[in-house]
Amino acid sequence: MRNVTLEDALALALKLAPKERLQLIERVASSVEHELTAESVAAQPSAPHWGQALNHLLDASEPITLTNAEIDDPVAWVKHLRAERRRLRDSEDAN
Repeated sequence: MRNVTLEDALALALKLAPKERLQLIERVASSVEHELTAESVAAQPSAPHWGQALNHLLDASEPITLTNAEIDDPVAWVKHLRAERRRLRDSEDAN
């Protein structure tokens, strides 16, 4: 295939009927849009998987100190915690 210059392509395009020229414009614009979209997608850095981001966050955070770690049952732990807070509120109200 020989190299076609812009002038050659324009001369051919101007020989088309107006409706065909509009179709040509739409197809050329669509192909350019497709190429630009493909280039922008390829240029964008991919975001890390949410699990990786969570792991980095957990690695960067301070260790969690457990209160009353000796209580194995979660229901008993919550009841104990509520009782402690109730005692603290009651002692603050008494003062």
